[in-house]
Amino acid sequence: MNIQGMSALVTGGGSGLGEATARELARLGAKVAVLDLNLDNAQKVAADIGGIAIQCDVTNAASMENAVAEAAKAQGGARILMQIAGIGTAKRIVGKDGNPAPLEDFAKVVNVNLIGTYNAARVFAAACAKLDPMEDGERGAMVFTASVAAFDGQVGQQAYSASKAGVAGMTLPMARDLAQHGIRVCTIAPGIFATPLLKTLPEPVQASLAASIPFPSRLGKPEEFAQLAAHIVSNGHLNGEVIRLDGALRMAPR
Repeated sequence: MNIQGMSALVTGGGSGLGEATARELARLGAKVAVLDLNLDNAQKVAADIGGIAIQCDVTNAASMENAVAEAAKAQGGARILMQIAGIGTAKRIVGKDGNPAPLEDFAKVVNVNLIGTYNAARVFAAACAKLDPMEDGERGAMVFTASVAAFDGQVGQQAYSASKAGVAGMTLPMARDLAQHGIRVCTIAPGIFATPLLKTLPEPVQASLAASIPFPSRLGKPEEFAQLAAHIVSNGHLNGEVIRLDGALRMAPR
């Protein structure tokens, strides 16, 4: 797919990996709708890239449906979905007090990361399937965000790892499901990236994390994630695949 002139939705586009991806798509000529729970952040990014900002909760059916409809009204039917919105927490299953971890904490992470991804995908796909096919019968492409924690999660990452493993696990069946509509589905599983959240950690901690990456021994750059996401859209034969983007990192138990 030629990204130039296409309409794109970027969830979590107000910061971090989502912001970098929104900026990369705009640089390549896409009409970008920046979707984020934090409307202020979305508006700042949208203003910079000439896109539109829409407040959106990926866990809410009506919110996602409204966002897709609003973006289509302003920019035309979207052919690109970058599903990047997500949260991460770490909590041991048995706490220091001997009590089990709260069930609602596990449910919240799974609700945002896994159910939120499915919600965004189903609403986008239903709208995209109604668009006219392009070259090779393609109508659109979706890129999800998992994590290396889906494969080698650390102590306390049960909820995060399970949610991201779910995203990785539904990539192929969803690609097969949507093949009849000409919609491709791929997932990126990033390692340790220099996001605003990670940059709040003390410098020695950041340096230690960077040193754990075989090569290059540095934190991933958000623009590197964005470049891969854009390439997946551009490369019509990439479908049903989960791609690790981690500098050969394999996470230690803790």
